[in-house]
Amino acid sequence: MTSANRLAVLGCAALVATTAAGCASATKAVTGGDSKSSAITMGTVNVTNVLDPAGAYDAGSWLLLNNTFQSLLRFPSGATVPQPDAAQSCAFAGSDATTYQCTVRSGLKFSNGHPLTAEDVVFSIQRMQKINDPSGPSSLLSTIKSVEAKGADVVFHLSTPDAVLPAKLASAAGAIVDHQVFPADKLLDNDKLVGSGPYKIDSIEPMAGGDGHAPGKVTLSANSQYQGEDKLQNNKFVLRYFDKAEDLKAALDKGDIDLADNSLEPPTAAKLKDDQLTGKSDFKVAEGESAEVRFLVFNTKDAVTGNPAVRQAIAQLLDRKVLARDVYARTVQPLYSVVPAGIAGHNTAFFDRYVEPDAGKAKKILNGARVSLPVKLNLTWSRARAGAAEMNEIKKQLEASGLFQVTVQQEPDWKAFQKGWKAGSYQAYTVGWTPDYADADDFITPLVVDGGAFHNGWDDPKISQKLVPESIKQTDRTAGGAYGQIQSIVADAVPVLPLFQNKSFYASRADITGVDSTVDTSGVFRFWEIGRTKK
Repeated sequence: MTSANRLAVLGCAALVATTAAGCASATKAVTGGDSKSSAITMGTVNVTNVLDPAGAYDAGSWLLLNNTFQSLLRFPSGATVPQPDAAQSCAFAGSDATTYQCTVRSGLKFSNGHPLTAEDVVFSIQRMQKINDPSGPSSLLSTIKSVEAKGADVVFHLSTPDAVLPAKLASAAGAIVDHQVFPADKLLDNDKLVGSGPYKIDSIEPMAGGDGHAPGKVTLSANSQYQGEDKLQNNKFVLRYFDKAEDLKAALDKGDIDLADNSLEPPTAAKLKDDQLTGKSDFKVAEGESAEVRFLVFNTKDAVTGNPAVRQAIAQLLDRKVLARDVYARTVQPLYSVVPAGIAGHNTAFFDRYVEPDAGKAKKILNGARVSLPVKLNLTWSRARAGAAEMNEIKKQLEASGLFQVTVQQEPDWKAFQKGWKAGSYQAYTVGWTPDYADADDFITPLVVDGGAFHNGWDDPKISQKLVPESIKQTDRTAGGAYGQIQSIVADAVPVLPLFQNKSFYASRADITGVDSTVDTSGVFRFWEIGRTKK
């Protein structure tokens, strides 16, 4: 997911090889108490347009969907193994990972009072596949050949083995929608959404100066129909979307919001943390792990960046340590593989292949491929937490070698930027990736198979036809196996160049609690964990 995932103990967690029956107990949403009834407002710059689960596939939409919809499975705080949510139990039937069965819990309801049944689960999956929105997450469910309801059971028949399916269903791609509300063949308007999660949407205000579709403010309240494990620490939550990081910080300073997600400009986040440590600030900063990563993506169909030698030379020149230190104020860490640290199977393939930045080695690569120097290169960006400083530093490093002549351009309109990379309009461009689930596969299949989500035109048959099919058969998701080979192939071909892995810095006012408990590598920010101390 452009611009994240999940650790767990056994018991309710062992879903791949074991049925975890009877683990989910019904808990009504909390009520009462001044500290809970006062609305908590959170800000983000992860703007979005579509909130319907069949068409929503970015950080800004999933931030909301993870709190308003249920899936069969979920990732509790700190977990990388999915556990039951709307399901009472789930398990693969047999050892070939081609049939997966879940039993839906009884008594579940959507926020409008309609019952949530196995038929709704089937409808949700079939609807997403039928709509097949090009900007939606239907690709995550591409291995599902058919799905059927048998009483309270939902049976998934897979076209190929997919041991990662439980994790995919636990993401917002597995959100269960009300078949009596959502049309079967088109997306539903944002203001008509109905889910069964801890919160219900009360109102949506459009972003000022926008096209009328992008939400600017979403007001939520506790869903009285919710039955699940999550105990709400607040009854009202407001999510505000900001176009710029400086606007987000200004809102925090003025008290318009109570907390900001990991969207603040890196120097700002670093200073807030330093001020907290020295007792100079009224704000608190929760620092934690994150699996969000940033890539420089290459259009492999372009006359310039289609040459592997050009991409390899850039990989040989890039100094990630300087980028992390000078541009991102150490709020990120250098990344040397498409799979980030903290995810099983991660290695340092790019460091192993290129070691330290070396202009001499880069020149040798280009001369060996008879590339005319200097290479004229266009770099495009749209959004970055460090703003223009990120791409300007990359330009500086490449040009300092004398091997490249770089032009930088910004496409500020995010939708236009997406259309541009899909159309092959850019040579190289920076994009963030927030994983859908905590598995190496989510950094491989969506990114480097058949052009991937960034539509860069690259595919390696050994990866797409052999290694990926082999890897997703493995029910033991901690095994490295094929993922090490895949990362090495990517490091050699460089269709994408990993830049860094984020650290999480969530800034909040002094009376806000619970942020630490929801900041983890899952990428799921849990509104219900956030509370306010009593005055």
